[in-house]
Amino acid sequence: MLETDFVSGFARGLKVIEAFGETRQRLSIAEASKLTDLDRATVRRSLLTLAELGYADYDGKFFTLTPKILRLGHAYLAATPLPALLQPHLDLLSERAGQSASASVLDGTDIVYIARAAQRRVMSINLTPGSRLPAYCASMGRVLLAALSEHEARAILARSELRQNTAKTRTDPDELIAEFRRVRAQGYAIIDQELEIGLCSIAVPVENDRGDTVAAINIGAPAALVPAAEMKERYLKLLKETQAALRPLLRR
Repeated sequence: MLETDFVSGFARGLKVIEAFGETRQRLSIAEASKLTDLDRATVRRSLLTLAELGYADYDGKFFTLTPKILRLGHAYLAATPLPALLQPHLDLLSERAGQSASASVLDGTDIVYIARAAQRRVMSINLTPGSRLPAYCASMGRVLLAALSEHEARAILARSELRQNTAKTRTDPDELIAEFRRVRAQGYAIIDQELEIGLCSIAVPVENDRGDTVAAINIGAPAALVPAAEMKERYLKLLKETQAALRPLLRR
């Protein structure tokens, strides 16, 4: 891309939008400036522009995003057939498993949920399409990272905040790369309370008709009811059947 084709103001505005999150629903100019590493004048202009266009509310001190911001995410969901194609298969998978089932894609260092069928809430946060989780410690994230070359996976880990969410969370890059190799060889990933205490999950890749990984699907369950050691026996067959049903439908 030519330097003249890059709209820096637009890029900064998107960075300001991304500063908001589930734990950062209200931001002052100073807070947004710190989170984005942009100067306050730039952040102020971006936030006031969002407010003027109806994408944010401003009470004189704090900015909050409005429902209109959902139009930006809806554009992706409407433009790609993947979520709509996956949803009925997730609904069936969730019904057969008696647990929540989800689908996600990789976006930078995170996974982004694009479809979900929830049986019960097993995490402290409410996961819906558009929710993001760090890829390194999520079962779907590990499946998606395992589909990359080791060079690409290491680069993503280098940009990730490898945080010790629980005593079980793996954060050593070499250990994670070794785990990605195991996931690639066995075709699935199991997480034992690495993201959050009380949550276990198992994931498999979603491949198109040429064998390219385009997404991941998983089943999550409370560890008290389904320990990690039982996830494979209980749910891998169901996930593999869903994986096989989807593959001929996903044409490159």
